[in-house]
Amino acid sequence: MIYSDIAIAAFVIAVMADLFLFKNAMLTRAAFWSSYAIILPFQFLTNWWLTSRNIVMYNADAIIGIRIFSAPIEDLLFGFALILSVMGMWEFWGRRGMQRH
Repeated sequence: MIYSDIAIAAFVIAVMADLFLFKNAMLTRAAFWSSYAIILPFQFLTNWWLTSRNIVMYNADAIIGIRIFSAPIEDLLFGFALILSVMGMWEFWGRRGMQRH
């Protein structure tokens, strides 16, 4: 399995978990997209810094080859999956904690 496969799988799993496991529907909320819009520039900056200076390097055979601000598109997919998952778990566990009281 190459990095592209892992990033795409993480993206799909995060979306499915949001919709069917956590049942948060974060992707339909303006609050999620506003939060993501705040986080994304920092992800671009960090990815640009690490990849443009060859601190993090990718095997050309392991990625699709599309880059945005010097970072592979896979990093954006993986970052999106991480953000959605963390926000989804936060919301899910927050709801469950509220039900116990």
